[in-house]
Amino acid sequence: MESSVGCLLAYSDRLNLFILRPLLAFSFVLSLLVLGWFLAWKLLLVHIPLVQEIFGLKKKHHLPKPLTRHRFSRFYNTLSLNNNNSSNVSAS
Repeated sequence: MESSVGCLLAYSDRLNLFILRPLLAFSFVLSLLVLGWFLAWKLLLVHIPLVQEIFGLKKKHHLPKPLTRHRFSRFYNTLSLNNNNSSNVSAS
């Protein structure tokens, strides 16, 4: 009776050693590779123009920025207009 239990344990140990462990190791490595590729794709590869061209991704269309988009540019433009007006008034 003890020999049959010992044989079953040996069979389960062999199953664990030769089938289950390599299968788990392979799935672990594969999951790390997939996770790494996903992160690289989302964070880096999507922004490279060559990769965009290969995979047919839409290129971002950039609109030109207006010249007077900030407070400082408006301030300096009004300053230069005031200087021009004051110089025109004093020259007359």
